[in-house]
Amino acid sequence: MENSVIRILLADDHALVRRGVRLILDGEPDLEVIGEAADGAEALALAAADPPDLAVLDIAMPRMTGLQAARELSRSHPDLRILILTMYDNEQFFFEALRVGAAGYVLKSAADRDLVEACHAAMRDEPFLYPGAETALIREYLERARTGAEIPARAVTEREEEVLKLVAEGHSTKDIAELLYISVKTVERHRSNILAKLGLKDRQELTRYAIRAGLIEP
Repeated sequence: MENSVIRILLADDHALVRRGVRLILDGEPDLEVIGEAADGAEALALAAADPPDLAVLDIAMPRMTGLQAARELSRSHPDLRILILTMYDNEQFFFEALRVGAAGYVLKSAADRDLVEACHAAMRDEPFLYPGAETALIREYLERARTGAEIPARAVTEREEEVLKLVAEGHSTKDIAELLYISVKTVERHRSNILAKLGLKDRQELTRYAIRAGLIEP
């Protein structure tokens, strides 16, 4: 990508955050934001219409999270580089970001310092770790090695995660069925499976779990 402009798709549900991030990126001679999305689903549609070189995705967005969008973008655009932009300094999200194909993980609080460097690293196929992540991840790795634990597997399937997010956002069973193009009965089955797997009793507990998992914002 030397001597050419890196075309970037930016997705965040907060317009002010998008504006600030866009100012950082457009201020570089070799970076250009070509599209802005307010959620993951919109990001997928924009990428399909005009594929970017790089997608910068917030984690917690309505309808579809940045991690869910990253998973779909990795499948539909294998050459696309992806960065996760987040307010969450959380190892679990970091591992999940790597699992869904992201090249890096940038904290919003340090975007003005780290984001440009992360974009260039991603385009060189180099992973980007925010400063301090190395220490946390090494500590996490050593603890897992000591106890013989592995990186935690996904608690729910991809489809169950989609249903979980929409339930937590307050959508009705009928709405969810229409949004995901599945039957009401299938939505109810997924909801029961989610509650059973996670040991939750009701929508309130499910919503608290979705906030902890970064699927929705508090």
